Amino acid sequence: MSSFGKWTTAYGLPAFAYTADQERDPRAEWDPVLDPPTRRHFAHVGNRRITLVSDNYGLSDLFDEHTGLLWLTRGTGVTRVGGLSTDISGSERIFGPTFAVVRVADEQVALERTVLCPEGEQPWVLVRLRVRNLLDSPVRLELTEEWAARPARIELITGAVDTDDPGLELELLGGARTRSGRLRVPLELEAGEERVLDFRHGLLDSGSASLEGSLEALRARLPSASAARAPEAEREIPWHAALLTGAACADGVLGGHTLDQGSCYSFRHGFNGAARDPLQHALPLVHIEPDLALSVLRNTCAWGGPDGDLPYALGPGKQPWTDLFRPSDQNLWALWLAAEYLSATGDEAAFRAKVPYHPIHGAPEVPLQENLRRQFRFLTDTVGRGEHGHLRILNADWNDMAITESGVPREVMITQGESVLNSAMAAWVLPRYATLAERLGDAATAAEARKLGEELRELVAGEWNGRWYRRAYGPGAVVGDDDLWLEVQPWAVLCGAAPPERAVELLRTIERTAAADSPLGARLRWPARDAYGPGGVGTIWYAVNMTLVWAAAEHLPELAWDWWRRMTLAAHTEAYPDVWEGTLSGPDAYLAPETGRPGRTWDLADVGVAMQAYPVANLHSHSQPLLAYLRLLGVEPFRRPRGGARFASRVLEVGP
Repeated sequence: MSSFGKWTTAYGLPAFAYTADQERDPRAEWDPVLDPPTRRHFAHVGNRRITLVSDNYGLSDLFDEHTGLLWLTRGTGVTRVGGLSTDISGSERIFGPTFAVVRVADEQVALERTVLCPEGEQPWVLVRLRVRNLLDSPVRLELTEEWAARPARIELITGAVDTDDPGLELELLGGARTRSGRLRVPLELEAGEERVLDFRHGLLDSGSASLEGSLEALRARLPSASAARAPEAEREIPWHAALLTGAACADGVLGGHTLDQGSCYSFRHGFNGAARDPLQHALPLVHIEPDLALSVLRNTCAWGGPDGDLPYALGPGKQPWTDLFRPSDQNLWALWLAAEYLSATGDEAAFRAKVPYHPIHGAPEVPLQENLRRQFRFLTDTVGRGEHGHLRILNADWNDMAITESGVPREVMITQGESVLNSAMAAWVLPRYATLAERLGDAATAAEARKLGEELRELVAGEWNGRWYRRAYGPGAVVGDDDLWLEVQPWAVLCGAAPPERAVELLRTIERTAAADSPLGARLRWPARDAYGPGGVGTIWYAVNMTLVWAAAEHLPELAWDWWRRMTLAAHTEAYPDVWEGTLSGPDAYLAPETGRPGRTWDLADVGVAMQAYPVANLHSHSQPLLAYLRLLGVEPFRRPRGGARFASRVLEVGP
C-alpha cells in the first residue's frame, strides 16, 4: 500500500485519496536534484487545451501550450469560508482523472471544492463549491474564491521566467466576472442547508460546460479493461487513457494537437521533444480516440520541412530546436502511426487532406500522404545506409546516448556509424507503410518500402552473436557484442529476424539478465551500465519495456503478462511505497534496484538536466502501458486481435 494514500472512486471514476501528513511524515520529503528538497506532491490532468496541476496542499497550477510553453498560474486557487480554507494541511484531498477534490470542515460548515478540466478545448477550469451548514441554526458567512495570476514562460533548460498576465479572469457562473482574481459571495444558510456555487477561471471565452456534463462525457469516452492475469488493468487502463488524452493541447501555431513528453522536458526545461515522442504517445489513441491520434500525427508532421526531415524538438516558442540532436529514427515513428491509423479506421480521406510545413520553411502545404512519402525519401536518401547495409545513426537514434556509449569517437560515429536498432525497427515499420502506400495508390513507393524492409530484416538476422543481437557499427568497431543493449532485441523479434526458437531463447536470456530481480522491468543494458544512471548504473525505460512485452506476447505469453504487470503503477507502489513518482504518474525511466535511488529517476545534473527535477507527467508512463496492453491482445496494424483479455473503447472491442 502507498505511504501517501489509497485508490478509491470519485464521481464514478478511479481516483486516489491522498491521506499522508506531508508536514510531519519524513517520507514526504524528496529531492528534485536541481531544486531544493520539497514536500510537494502533484499530479497532472487536463482536457484538449489546458493542464491542471493539483498538489497535496490543495493548490493548483494551470499550464497552456497553445502558442508556447506557458504557466498561467502557479501555486494558487483557494476557497475561504468562515474560518475554513482549502489550502490547510490535513484536508481531505482526492486526485481524479480530470479533477481534484479538497474537503475541509469545522464546527460550523463543511466545504467541498472540486476543480475540473471540462471536456473539450476549454482554456479554463470549472470550480464547483459545496458549502453545508453543520449547525442547528442559520449562519451568515462570506465565501471568497481567489486565484493569483503568476504567469511564467519556460525558457530552454533554465526554466520558468515571470511574464505578463495573458488575460486571466475569474467568473461566478450567473454572477460577477473579474480580472482581479478574487470574488466574494455572501452566504445565508439555514440549519443543515447546502449551497452549490460554480466558478470558472482561466482564459475565459464564450464556451460553456457543466461539471455533470463533463463527467458524464468522460465516463463515456474512457476505455474499460479486465484481464484475469493482470487485475490492475481494470483501474489502470482508464486512468492511463485519461491522463494521456488530458495532456493534449490544441496547437494555435501549427494546427492539430500537441502531445509531448511533458515532465522535466516541457515543464522544467522548456522543449517539446523528441518528435518521435508525440507520435509514439498517439499510437494507443488510434484505438481509443482516433481523431486525436490523427490530429497529433498531422501536428508532428507539421514540425518539419519539405525535405521530410523532422527536427529533434520544438523550443518554447514552437520553433525547431536542432542544436542538440539530429536523430535518425524519427520518420519511422510517423510512418508507423500513419499505418496504425489507416489499419484501425480505414480513413483514406485523411491522407488526402493537406497538412502544412513549419512556417519557417515558407513551403506550401501538401497532402498528408505526400508529407509521409517525403519522410520516407528522407529516411532512404538522407539518413541512408552504411558500410554494412544498416541504416545510419547520424548523432542519435532512439537512444540519445548511443553514440556517447558506443566507445567510437563521436564525429566518426556521426558520419559513418550504423544503427542495427534502426534497421530492426524499419524492418517492421516499412512493410506496414508499404500497405498504406498501396491502399493510397502509390505502388512504386510501396514496392520500394517493402523491398528495403526485407533487406534490413535479413541484415538484422545476421547480427545474432549466439546470445543476443548486436546494437550498432562504427568504423572497425562493433557495439553490443560483449554487452546486451535491450532496445534492439524486441525489434529483432518483432520484425521476424529471429525465428521462433531463437526468439524464445532471447526472451528467456533477457529475463535471466536485464530483467532479473527488477520489479519495474528490464534494464536498458546488461551488465547494467548506462549514461543516465548515477555512477553509470541501470535504468528501466517504459518505451523499451513496451516493445519487450509486445515481442514476448506471441512467444511466451505468461512472461509477457508478467512483464506488463511490472510496468503498472501498482507494481511501483508495491516495490517503492514511499516514492511518490510512480504512484499516479511517472517519468520516462526508473533507476534499477542496485542504484542509490531505486524507483526514482535519472539526472544529468552536471549539465543542468534532470528527470528527477520533474519526475511525473511523462506521457511514456501512460501511453506505453496502454499500448503494451493492446499488443498483448493482438491489436496490431493489419492483423486481427487474438483476445485473451478484455478491452473496450468507443471504437474497438476485444474480448477474452
